[in-house]
Amino acid sequence: MVLRSRRARLHQLASKTHKWLAIIIGVQLLLWFASGTLMSFLPIDKVHGDHLVDRTVVAPIPTGEVLASPAALTQRAGTPVTSLTYRMLLGRPVAELTTAKGVRLADATTGALLPPATAAQAEAVARAAWRGQGRPAARVERIERAAPEYRGALPAWRVAFDDADSTRVFVASETGRITAVRTGTWRLYDFFWGLHIMDWKNHEDFNTPWLLAFAIGGLVLWVGGAVLLWVRWPVRRRATRRGNLIRAGGINRGDKR
Repeated sequence: MVLRSRRARLHQLASKTHKWLAIIIGVQLLLWFASGTLMSFLPIDKVHGDHLVDRTVVAPIPTGEVLASPAALTQRAGTPVTSLTYRMLLGRPVAELTTAKGVRLADATTGALLPPATAAQAEAVARAAWRGQGRPAARVERIERAAPEYRGALPAWRVAFDDADSTRVFVASETGRITAVRTGTWRLYDFFWGLHIMDWKNHEDFNTPWLLAFAIGGLVLWVGGAVLLWVRWPVRRRATRRGNLIRAGGINRGDKR
């Protein structure tokens, strides 16, 4: 009788726990499965906007170009330089100097330091990398604070193209490099990513207390279901019913005596 009473209490506790957790966590489980399925269907190169903006093309420095020496460039920087890169920017060779105070650009032929990229230069960089159809109109806006759409190098220029995908190209002001591309597909992916990791504001923190709580709740939901399955297993239930009938029969025979 004691064993039967403990089993009944265990069954009742597991049943109630499983039921309420299923109600509470069921909605988030649906969002997890739905968002995961949708993100799996979206090609990652389309999410990154690679079909609209090509960031892989590197223009070679013309042969025979006389470049300033690294020593001259580092001297012009006025602060210790950790790395130096020669590259082309809008048809001219530049030197990219990385220092403890940030990144500076210099004319690779004269060694003169260059000012940060302007709005017109940022638009020219974005258009040079454009691979979409036509030549859509563009609006250029300076970005100085991080936002869910962009957390790259700041300050930056946002070049907003008036195309079907509402493409936004971000160009770092210090380097003139494209640091991010955002499209309608990316925004859809990012929205479901925020639902998936339960960071509804910034869409980047997958260590939120909400995610941890619901993950633990899902584990408890599984444990409760396993206990119910063990208690309600057909073979076990038949054996328990047979034992109850035998005991009931023995009591009846004793009553007759």
